[in-house]
This record gives sequence, C-alpha cells and structure tokens, in this order.
Amino acid sequence: MEVKSYIEKNRERFLDEWFGLLRIPSVSSRREHKRDMITCAERWRELLLSTGAARAEVMPTQDNPVVYAERIISPEARTALVYGHYDVMPPEPLELWNSNPFEPEVRDGRVYARGADDDKGQSMIQAKGFETALRTGLLGCNVKFMLEGGEEIGSPGLEAFCEANRDLLKADVILVSDTSMVGEDVLSLTTGLRGLSYWEIEVTGPNRDLHSGHFGGAVANPANVLCRMIAGITDADGRITIPHFYDDVEELSDRERQMLDSIPFDGDRYRKALGVEELFGEKGRSTLERNSCRPSFDVCGIWGGYTGEGAKTILPSKACAKVSCRLVPRQDADKITRLFTDYIKRVAPRSVKVEVTHSHGGQPYVCPIDIPAYRAAEKAFAVAFGKQPLAVRRGGSIPIIPSFEKTLGIKSVLMGFGQERNAIHSPNESFGIDMFCKGIEAVAEFYREYK
Repeated sequence: MEVKSYIEKNRERFLDEWFGLLRIPSVSSRREHKRDMITCAERWRELLLSTGAARAEVMPTQDNPVVYAERIISPEARTALVYGHYDVMPPEPLELWNSNPFEPEVRDGRVYARGADDDKGQSMIQAKGFETALRTGLLGCNVKFMLEGGEEIGSPGLEAFCEANRDLLKADVILVSDTSMVGEDVLSLTTGLRGLSYWEIEVTGPNRDLHSGHFGGAVANPANVLCRMIAGITDADGRITIPHFYDDVEELSDRERQMLDSIPFDGDRYRKALGVEELFGEKGRSTLERNSCRPSFDVCGIWGGYTGEGAKTILPSKACAKVSCRLVPRQDADKITRLFTDYIKRVAPRSVKVEVTHSHGGQPYVCPIDIPAYRAAEKAFAVAFGKQPLAVRRGGSIPIIPSFEKTLGIKSVLMGFGQERNAIHSPNESFGIDMFCKGIEAVAEFYREYK
C-alpha cells in the first residue's frame, strides 16, 4: 500500500493513540506525578509493540525509566536509533489555557494539549512513520527506540544508562524529532543546537523580613541587590559582560553566513506575532544570527518578598532568580559555569550573602550535512513536503544530544516538525494535524532512502 494511503486509512487510529498519551500528566519535575511517569512509559511500550517493534521494554534508570524497543531486520543492515522523551513541562499558569491541558481538544485543525508538540506529538510521528514504512514494505534498516522520561529536567541518569547499554544502543545514526522549522512556510532541517547552562542565584541579607520604614536605606535589600547584579550581566548593546565569556565563540564562516542569509525572514511579522514594539539583541547582529548562532543570557524567573494581594511594606530577607545562558559551538558549558559563578561572587557586595547553584546544562551540537542519514532526511522532506529543506542552526538546546556523541560515538540527525505557533512550554501548546500526517510521511520516506 502506498504511504499516503496508509496514513489516511489509519489517521483516526493514529490520532486516538496520540490523544491517549496526551491525557497522561507525565510532568517529570513534580514528585506527585511519579506514578504518571510509569504509566506513560508503559503506554509507550504497548504502542511500540503495536507499531511493529519485535521487542519493547521499560528499563530502569536512576530517575524515570527509559522505554527501549527494536525491530532488527538484518545484522548487516544499517541501524537508526530513534530518540524522544515522554515527559512534559508543567502546565501552569492554568488560567491561561483555553482548555484542559491534559484533555486534548481539536480546534481549527490543531490539537491543544501539554505535550502536543514537545515531545509526545513529534515522538508519535517517529513511531507512526516507522509503522508506515514497515507496513508498506519500505523498511530497509534496523530501527531502535529510546524514549526517556527526564529531558525537561536535564536527562538525569540517561548518560549513565547509555554507558551501561552501549551494545544495546549500537547504531549508525540517532534520529531526533524534538526541534522546529524556521517558519510555517519555510521548510528546514536543524543542523545545529545551542548549548545551555542554567543556574539559581540566592541572595540573603538580614536574618528576617524587615519593616521597610524602620530599616529601608540602612540595610541592603537582597531584591535590589539581585536586580542590580542581573542587570549588569548584559550591557546596552546586548553583549554579555562576564570576562572571557566570548573567548571561545567562533564567528560564522562565509558559507554559513550565506546559508543564514538565504533563509526568508520577515522581521515585522516576527515582531507582531510576539506582540512587541521592537526587537532587541546583540548590536550588529541580525535577528536570525542572534537567536541561533550567538550566545545569550536570560532571567527565567525571579522572586522575593511579598507577592500576595495588597501591600506589605517589607525589606525581604531573601531574593532568588533562575537564570540561563545559551551557548554556541566551541563554548564549554562547564567553563561558562565557572566564569559565571566567579563573576557573581565577585560583584556581590559584602552587605549580602550570595549562593550560585548549577542546575543543569549541556554542550552545543552541530550535525554534518554530508552523512548518509542527513541526505536521506533531506530527500524524505522533499518528497513529503514538495520542496527542498534549508539547513539551519536553531537556538534551542537538547543537552543529551552532544552527550550521545560523547558516550555512544553516534551523530544525530534532527528531523523536527515543530512550528513557532505551537507554543511549547507555554499555555495552549498545540500541533497541527496536517503537519502530524506530513511528518509521518516524511519519516516513512526516510526509511525508503536509508538502506
């Protein structure tokens, strides 16, 4: 049976199976969802067996389990290892959702639910693309699946799992569908990811909250101090001020810059879609260069003192912030953590105590575009979508991808089907049903090419 016909015939079943996964609140960052993580892993095991895997099991790690599955057609054939994750971000703030985040709802051809894109939707595309290739006689390589339950919290235990299961995970390439395209009308394959370092800063002043009338102006306010320190990390031109931060940053080659310049980009449309009057970033760099090929610093959350209803005139005892840096190839996440921590400790005044805790992070990654798996993905996208995809670097991070290369010695090809409007990590996350079906077709076509 032809690929498109198989997908259309099984479309409703594919959607039902996808929706069943979306109903499981597999939030890895919350202890109360520990049981849901197990439920979701077991559900994935059942789904992978039903798609055609000859073996599927839930395997323990030091954190949430890994779902492993395989279909081996020949010891001599190439092997693709599909990576994805079944954990999702917390859905809050719930009041901003237009529907229950864990009850998928279809509106205007889109599925709204937490994980609709990241990464249950995209992982399901890989699973159903494999099924379609198998059932239509296109599968010419061995396929393995590794779905983890901790990507959103830094993949704790996954590197150790890979070290302990090198033989089981042996493959020629890793396929990842956890990235996005440049735009809805700009077909692209991701060839690079930024790295990440994530920290929490805690500033402590007096041993208790103080009356701001009695003590304001006499005692350092930890919230004020924290804001000043954070504000000083970037200058008016959008440059990060930490000494030696840019030492290892590599400028784009002429070829890479030509590829970047070939990407259609409408700055006004981008700005309006985000609801901002003006864009901002490192001076002298284009928006596309800033959000994919240059490092950045951001405050992800900040709190301290009284935030309830009404007024409470206090000088808080403590203030905290969660902050992160996105890193580019050649920057080392561990080195940046040392530089950042030294900088914060150095600029902190003696009037407060400051602690910096490293939460998680990962190295940058670049995929070569001349390996067989990338060329197969390029051809598959061209068949499914009717045009050649651009090769582009993206600004996000998947810390485990460079770890795979270090641990397993395997390159990853990033077959992402996400769109900016999908609002991953935000309220009203969604995924288009048409893109879901097109993605399945592209994955099936990949297996036609990768033999």
